[in-house]
Amino acid sequence: MFAIYKKELRAYFTTPIGYIYVGVFLAVSALICAFTTVQQASYNTSSFFQYLLFLFIVLIPLLTMRMFAEERKTRTEQLLLTAPVTLTGMVLGKFFAAMTLFASSVLASCINFLPLIGYALSEQSAATADTHIGPVGGQIVGCVIGLLLVGAAFIAIGLFISSLTENQLASAIITIAVLAVMVLVGVVAAYVNAAPVRTVLDWISVLSRYDNFAMGMFDFSALLYYVSIAGVFIFLTVRIYDKRRWG
Repeated sequence: MFAIYKKELRAYFTTPIGYIYVGVFLAVSALICAFTTVQQASYNTSSFFQYLLFLFIVLIPLLTMRMFAEERKTRTEQLLLTAPVTLTGMVLGKFFAAMTLFASSVLASCINFLPLIGYALSEQSAATADTHIGPVGGQIVGCVIGLLLVGAAFIAIGLFISSLTENQLASAIITIAVLAVMVLVGVVAAYVNAAPVRTVLDWISVLSRYDNFAMGMFDFSALLYYVSIAGVFIFLTVRIYDKRRWG
């Protein structure tokens, strides 16, 4: 598994995909931070992280679209199937490579808060001792944990879709559509009056379970939800390749 992990992680930077992903992610996250905190003169960081969720709809498919689709297109898929590694190890190696790049980008985007912290320190001296000034650490940590869990679920979905086709563009477009539905149903649910329908939409939505993290609260049920989604789609990807190995 570790050999596949290293190979996939290295592949991100031997092609333009890794550079494009990191560059776009950091540039757009800086703009989002400027508009949601600096321009609004606010220390509330939850809006920044929530906008990043919508950014994931487009960027995460960049990470996953080539992982299996390229193997099928270049006819190197059989090398993977005959490699001295289990199918689960193969899929997990690719999953953790994408997750490493994703998590690194999310953590690197937190550097945007350094100007806020610096400004808060300059204001703190003029404030009373019991007045909190600056970004709330618990809120930032909660949001980061929430984003990493959402990202893990999205990456697993992208890997599964990539395993179904040899066309990278088709893989990316289908993944974008699926992720958009999972995010946007939460927005639609707010305008639905029928309680049963709203309940179903909230269950599908990744936004409804992210809210507690955005408030700095750890939600075990949300953790279980995101981990379950990731586990199910990793399992389905393994089954796809198990069928191809013996098909």
